[in-house]
Amino acid sequence: MTAIKHALQRDIFTPNDERLLSIVNVCKAGKKKKNCFLCATVTTERPVQVKVVKVKKSDKGDFYKRQIAWALRDLAVVDAKDAIKENPEFDLHFEKIYKWVASSTAEKNAFISCIWKLNQRYLRKKIDFVNVSSQLLEESVPSGENQSVTGGDEEAVDEYQELNAREEQDIEIMMEGCEYAISNAEAFAERLSRELQVLDGANIQSIMASEKQVNILMKLLDEALKEVDQIELKLSSYEEMLQSVKEQMDQISESNHLIHLSNTNNVKLLSEIEFLVNHMDLAKGHIKALQEGDLASSRGIEACTNAADALLQCMNVALRPGHDMLLAVRQQQQRFSDLREHFARRLASHLNNVFVQQGHDQSSTLAQHSVELTLPNHHPFHRDLLRYAKLMEWLKNTDYGKYEGLTKNYMDYLSRLYEREIKDFFEVAKIKMTGTTKESKKFATLPRKESAVKQETESLHGSSGKLTGSTSSLNKLSVQSSGNRRSQSSSLLDMGNMSASDLDVADRTKFDKIFEQVLSELEPLCLAEQDFISKFFKLQQHQSMPGTMTEADDLDGGTLSRPHNSGTPLPVSSEKDMIRQMMTKIFRCIEPELNNLIALGDKIDSFNSLYMLVKMSHHVWTAQNVDPASFLSTTLGNVLVTIKRNFDKCISNQIRQMEEVKISKKSKVGILPFVAEFEEFAGLAESIFKNAERRGDLDKAYTKLIRGVFVNVEKVANESQKTPRDVVMMENFHHIFATLSRLKISCLEAEKKEAKQKYTDHLQSYVIYSLGQPLEKLNHFFEGVEARVAQGIREEEVSYQLAFNKQELRKVIKEYPGKEVKKGLDNLYKKVDKHLCEEENLLQVVWHSMQDEFIRQYKHFEGLIARCYPGSGVTMEFTIQDILDYCSSIAQSH
Repeated sequence: MTAIKHALQRDIFTPNDERLLSIVNVCKAGKKKKNCFLCATVTTERPVQVKVVKVKKSDKGDFYKRQIAWALRDLAVVDAKDAIKENPEFDLHFEKIYKWVASSTAEKNAFISCIWKLNQRYLRKKIDFVNVSSQLLEESVPSGENQSVTGGDEEAVDEYQELNAREEQDIEIMMEGCEYAISNAEAFAERLSRELQVLDGANIQSIMASEKQVNILMKLLDEALKEVDQIELKLSSYEEMLQSVKEQMDQISESNHLIHLSNTNNVKLLSEIEFLVNHMDLAKGHIKALQEGDLASSRGIEACTNAADALLQCMNVALRPGHDMLLAVRQQQQRFSDLREHFARRLASHLNNVFVQQGHDQSSTLAQHSVELTLPNHHPFHRDLLRYAKLMEWLKNTDYGKYEGLTKNYMDYLSRLYEREIKDFFEVAKIKMTGTTKESKKFATLPRKESAVKQETESLHGSSGKLTGSTSSLNKLSVQSSGNRRSQSSSLLDMGNMSASDLDVADRTKFDKIFEQVLSELEPLCLAEQDFISKFFKLQQHQSMPGTMTEADDLDGGTLSRPHNSGTPLPVSSEKDMIRQMMTKIFRCIEPELNNLIALGDKIDSFNSLYMLVKMSHHVWTAQNVDPASFLSTTLGNVLVTIKRNFDKCISNQIRQMEEVKISKKSKVGILPFVAEFEEFAGLAESIFKNAERRGDLDKAYTKLIRGVFVNVEKVANESQKTPRDVVMMENFHHIFATLSRLKISCLEAEKKEAKQKYTDHLQSYVIYSLGQPLEKLNHFFEGVEARVAQGIREEEVSYQLAFNKQELRKVIKEYPGKEVKKGLDNLYKKVDKHLCEEENLLQVVWHSMQDEFIRQYKHFEGLIARCYPGSGVTMEFTIQDILDYCSSIAQSH
């Protein structure tokens, strides 16, 4: 270690004018062991600087290099880890903690002891030595810069003493005077010894010669000692004076501390006062606006809005701890509270008056809408009230009780206003639907009470007065029949003792237009009011909002929230729910009025349910695209359910009426009424439901109706006495097939094929049944021939049978000359004409089928004659051409 120490001193520290006092071989704790050296050094020049230097070998390993140095004054703590047990680990706390492991405990202890002594000698700031044995820490350090710091290091310093520059210069001059000083060191040493002896002798002689001067010097020393005593006396007096000055300075210092503390407190107090003044001082202009501001003008509303915002900021300022204990702060808060209460009361009263005044102005315009199918426009009313939207938000945040009261008053008033408007509007719609001009005139001249405004004012302040208005003049409405009635009294459209035959397409189109206009007027009215409520009452944010009305609350007398003593708002699911519930309260009459209108339309003509289903479905679809949970969407959806029920009821009634149809026993059946009316229903439905959203409902209705038609046609055919069953089935299924082919209803393709098959089958059955055996004896003759052939007799041998020989055949043929055949066909034509109806016009079709069937029988007879009586020359007395001529002439003559 000594060799390493000399090497480090020579190579690293001597060039930097430093002396190495202690060294320890260490490595970092917890890492891969890479050894290095920690060195304690001092500088050779004043002021002395003490450092701890980290040195390690270079990567090549042939020399040492200085890596990092720390000033000892930056060392805060030395932690030896354990003061009792030997432990090579120790920590040095500079700007961060360095953990080291020494190669031996002895080296660690020597290094820590050196650090302690350097701290005691050179530093005012004392280092904390933790977990260090007291034996390593000495009480004092030898004074004098040139003395060694540690006892162990004295030998090391004596072993090597460096010459200063002057000593080197003197030695060089001496050596230059002796040329042989280098070549003959012994001679040079002897010369130096002789010169030293000469100098010593000279010194002794000089001392002996200067005895007199010594005596004089001694006297001077005695005098100096006296002077020193006097100086000590003066210094003592000075010290006493300085002691009193020190006491005075201590008093001044303490006084200065108190002054500084007082100044600090004053600054903090001034800061608190400035904070309170800046944040809790309301301008006089704002106070005046809150107390006396004009809430009717736009400028006054703006001033009041700014003042209310400023007041809210002052009231919501976050006070620091202790502020609420100040009397001035409590007084200011009370003043703000009084201002808020006064302004909230003034604002609520003014808005109540605005509601009443605006309602009066709105009511005055109702007369001009009384005979028109339009609803009054509330946009000016909304525009004027939206000026107060920010004040309503302020009232909502500061005094929820008054905000809730205004909300209730607005709903109470608007519900009555809208109820009058909507009822009058629906009265006009009903009158236009029924065309009752007398009722229209009566409605146009309905009186309006002059005290309406007074009643509204009283109601807004808790009056229990009842709303008066016109009552419905159509509760006992009876629809008059128009000119052209249908002949069928069993119309499937007969609903409520009213016959749809009294109505034509123009009436239905008129109803459709009126119903569409009603929905088109209601939809923007609801959307505009909902938008206004959202903006005016600040409910547009989708978050939890207090104070809403539950479904169990009474819509007529209930408040926005249930009564509660604290005045704090009650939570609701969302502001969307609150908007929807307010809309439900305000427009509570829309759904009943729509249901009444639907009932009237259904009473006028059950087919109107088709128009209403399509129109309402479209409006519901449009409303749900905007907001599926809105009031408009919900209300129209509920009404749509009613319309769908009426539609289903219409279909069920049609099927029921099919089952109740009774036919006359004395007249032919023809096309059944429900078959004709299914055609009318399908034609009308296809025109109405073109590109409609509810096409599926119509397809289901078609399926139910067509099955009912099929079943009941067959039922009527079975019960028919006057008209053959096949004729009833043939004519009605032909009519159904023609209707389905013309309308091209995709969901009834299978029924169309079935109708065609039934028509064809019953046509063939009727032809065969009606034609029968026009050549009866000839038919019996050939049936006997066929029977013999069936028994095994060959066809050419049948003529040898006695009953079926050629003579018998000629006798039978002579009984059917052409004249008799024509007469028989003429009677058949008359019979068919009596069975068939004129509406379906199937006579020629049936006659042509009978002609074909007759020709088929004729060819069959000719075939039997040719096979069973070959070469006999027997033929029928009329030909196929004769049959064609007979049938054609008969058809033309009729």
